[in-house]
Amino acid sequence: MLVAGRIVETEAYTRTDPASHSFTGPNARNAVMFGPPGRLYVYLSYGIHCCANVVTGADGDGQAVLLRAIVPTVGLDTIRSRRRGRSDRDLANGPGKLCEALGIGLDDDGVDVCDRRSPIRVVDDGVGPPCDPIIGTRVGITRGVDLPWRFRSDRP
Repeated sequence: MLVAGRIVETEAYTRTDPASHSFTGPNARNAVMFGPPGRLYVYLSYGIHCCANVVTGADGDGQAVLLRAIVPTVGLDTIRSRRRGRSDRDLANGPGKLCEALGIGLDDDGVDVCDRRSPIRVVDDGVGPPCDPIIGTRVGITRGVDLPWRFRSDRP
């Protein structure tokens, strides 16, 4: 079943950022972050929730953008069944919720989200970015907390 949503919240992470998984260099867990841009870097957070990032830097650079929230736009019934018991507002308003809603798991680590044949894609839906995104500090981290690299939209 096809599911989709508009990305409305992200956080940025770079190689020189102490909160980034790439900060200490490449390893088995974060290898995708050091690969070509457009790949999905999926990891397990707190041993429970999958989180998905899109690699944004050049090959070897180690930077990515965490997908923090979407507004579901396609396949709402499937998303609701995956997130049973949640209000529509809470279906995908956090990185773990987003992955569960979209069916993204650890097996999706490394998927090319720019490839038309990919099972997971990031595409332009024709809606431009917000004129005035809400910019703030990232959440759920203990290092690099002062960096204003969290970006949100106040509209779906």
